Amino acid sequence: MSQLDPDRDFVALGIAVVTVSDTRDLAGDRSGDTLAERLGAAGHRLAGRAIVKDDVDAIRAAVSGYAADPAVDVVLTTGGTGFTGRDVTPEAVEALFTKRMDGFSAVFHRISYDKIGVSTIQSRATAGLVGTTFVFALPGSPGACRDAWDGILAHQLDYRAKPCNFVEILPRLDEHLRRKGS
Repeated sequence: MSQLDPDRDFVALGIAVVTVSDTRDLAGDRSGDTLAERLGAAGHRLAGRAIVKDDVDAIRAAVSGYAADPAVDVVLTTGGTGFTGRDVTPEAVEALFTKRMDGFSAVFHRISYDKIGVSTIQSRATAGLVGTTFVFALPGSPGACRDAWDGILAHQLDYRAKPCNFVEILPRLDEHLRRKGS
């Protein structure tokens, strides 16, 4: 686990939550609620919340829209990472990635294995960058969302976390664009 640097102040991020489901609405969205509660308790801002159908175009539109919003630093999707015919979240978001984050899936599966054993192979959780926005595609169960937040995201989205975290590199994500423009 990471340690917190006492000399650094917490930096609140804007985080959007997108639930992918053909059947849920906001009143019954336990996984989205879990993520919204956890990010709020950590001190981050809920920058948006949406429920979209299990449809590649709808998922891409929601994620792209949030990624284009300067108030959104992170998009968390929940749902659609399994193997049924309607589970298309990885296909939708990975096509948008400018950089993949393979380590996220590896660490998520290790954490998940400790909780549910080999059933973890039924998740296609994935993550990457869409421009300068971090996107994490999580399974649709509240337990998996808790595991991802508590075991990975709470640490990597905290500027005080050592030895490194995503917040400290946010200002550098577009440096290749700045270099080309100068």
